[in-house]
Amino acid sequence: MTVRELTRRLVATPSHEEATAAGDLIESWLAAHTDAALTRDDHGNVIARRNTGVEPSLALVGHHDVVPPDESQVDADGEYVLEERDGRLAGRGAADMKGSLAAAMVAFRDADPAGELVFASFVGEESGGVGCRAALEDGFAPDYAVVGEGSTGYSDAGATDVAVAHKGRRAATLSAEGRAAHASEPAAGDNAIYRATEAISLLRTLQPPAATVLGTDLEGSVAVTEIDGGSGWNVVPARCTVTVDERTVPGDRLDLEVAASVPGVGFEVDQDLPPMACEDADFADAVLEAADAAQSGTPEQVVKPHATDAGWLAARAGTTCVVYGAAEPGEAHTATESVSLDVLERCAEVYRRVAETWP
Repeated sequence: MTVRELTRRLVATPSHEEATAAGDLIESWLAAHTDAALTRDDHGNVIARRNTGVEPSLALVGHHDVVPPDESQVDADGEYVLEERDGRLAGRGAADMKGSLAAAMVAFRDADPAGELVFASFVGEESGGVGCRAALEDGFAPDYAVVGEGSTGYSDAGATDVAVAHKGRRAATLSAEGRAAHASEPAAGDNAIYRATEAISLLRTLQPPAATVLGTDLEGSVAVTEIDGGSGWNVVPARCTVTVDERTVPGDRLDLEVAASVPGVGFEVDQDLPPMACEDADFADAVLEAADAAQSGTPEQVVKPHATDAGWLAARAGTTCVVYGAAEPGEAHTATESVSLDVLERCAEVYRRVAETWP
């Protein structure tokens, strides 16, 4: 079975609410087409191993859950709609990331690996890396990993680059408490919105941290994305909440807690997805060499603005990671999501080359 055929099967399998059917497909395909040691854990993750115990271990990592589809991506029977046009396959999950997942499966089947070769497809990536974190708690800890999230089109249109770092995401809620009063007598109350905006002003004075990974620079950021407060046009508000989105960089982060120095303002972290930095230049160069050999363009080592499961692997298992995949910026989670079929074949070739040549 080709990468294209397998991609179509995976993308046609709904997995936005329940990923079991997609996991079943992956598990049965690996059982039929490889002699790997295959496990399906209690969380729904599918993990397969070849050359078990031969050091070092290299994992090809992806996920088979997707975000909910747009109504245009589902037919009257609730099935996912697929459309192939101009060398691209369109459908929910084609870019993020069942296409690259199919490429990893085919590479896992076809490679003559130099060391232990691991394939892992996680559940719950779109929910904060639930499946990856569970697997790590169960002892999943490859030495190296190529995570198949998108890295195409960063340095140049059509080039599939090697991401040696990506930002993390920390989401927080600021809660400002005040005292209600009639708006005709504002001095009788404490305006929670004023306290919230004072805290926001403090956040805006912070200088986002920056990092350099293997000669490539990335910079963090912070943005207020939601604000909610007030109960009526004539009432001084007693409560106001603010959502803060911070993009973190390896080794540093903003002091968001400074906002809590405003009286009546509290700070709570809702999500903290770790950044990733590849610290092994030889591994990054080996993947770049394989990428360069598989395409006519000139790929580069780049950084991604988005968090992936590579962050969890690096932070909790010490896995040396890079990100290499077919998706382009702006494709994931859209109503027009699609992926280049030629680039999927390129990815399968690169994954196979890395498996056969590293270390």
